[in-house]
Amino acid sequence: MMRVLVVKTTSMGDVVHTLPAVSDMAQAIPQIQIDWLIEEPFAGIVRLHPKVAQVIPIQFRKWRKRFWAADVRSTIKMRLDALRAQPYDWIIDFQGLLKSALFARSVKGKSSALIAGYDQASIREPFAAWFYDRKAAVSRALPAVERNRKLAAQHLAYSLDDSPNFGIKAQLNLQLHPWCPNSAYAVLIPAASRVEKLWPEEYWMAVAERLKSEGLALVILWGSKEEHARAERLALRCTAIVPPFLTVAEVAGLLANSLVVAGLDTGFTHLASALGRPTIGIYCDHDPGLAPLTGPAFTASLGGKGLAPTKAQVLDALEIALQSTVN
Repeated sequence: MMRVLVVKTTSMGDVVHTLPAVSDMAQAIPQIQIDWLIEEPFAGIVRLHPKVAQVIPIQFRKWRKRFWAADVRSTIKMRLDALRAQPYDWIIDFQGLLKSALFARSVKGKSSALIAGYDQASIREPFAAWFYDRKAAVSRALPAVERNRKLAAQHLAYSLDDSPNFGIKAQLNLQLHPWCPNSAYAVLIPAASRVEKLWPEEYWMAVAERLKSEGLALVILWGSKEEHARAERLALRCTAIVPPFLTVAEVAGLLANSLVVAGLDTGFTHLASALGRPTIGIYCDHDPGLAPLTGPAFTASLGGKGLAPTKAQVLDALEIALQSTVN
């Protein structure tokens, strides 16, 4: 039995992009146990993958703010001791940052586990590669999903097929969520963590009206107080549903049951495409080339850094997405 620890702690979209590598490992090596080290807020996504044996949540973002506090250092020590007690063969750092490499080295301790990652030319923080026992050259020009798949395949010596398999399924218990439409619905994700990522509200209204013309109910997702206010404002104008705050698992279930999704470049939009929903991604402050939407259904990644897609571009993509649901 081979035991592998995946180190990919953040962010939500990056975590989603690592899921196909887990599917690949499980398919190529039947006798494998895969554990995953992840920041607590994103653990719900990893738990959706049936091939992840143990989800090991950490709170590094919170710990670093009080690193010298006795309770924090005690918590970190307990977590490291528990990880070091696991007989890992490989610790694969998909994050490729100095902090993740240091954590991987700390987990290894004095064990015989091999720490694997990208080589110096393949990551944003080249010094991280000094902490790896095995290094792989993977082009930085590749999309994130393919980079992660190639990293694992090179280290564990297996070949890849052509299509990524995210391996996740989700379902929303409608009895626990009476607000959820009992008819076909679309999900809009118009909020983001930075104002630079936002798309004009008038454009969102055009998308909403097109979806409503198909008889679809609308659900608008949100995550913060500011995002909730934006969702409520849009909902009043287009008669949409704004759900209560949802866990990651609940959002996954909502997305999985939807007919189509349109959203900004956020983790939930990437999750929608991974769940096999026709998804349109609106990129206003990021080049989609390295992190496009990927999934088994229709996807469109529109826009770029400082170049928001036009209303017409999104509506054209929406037509294709809607058509794909009836084929």
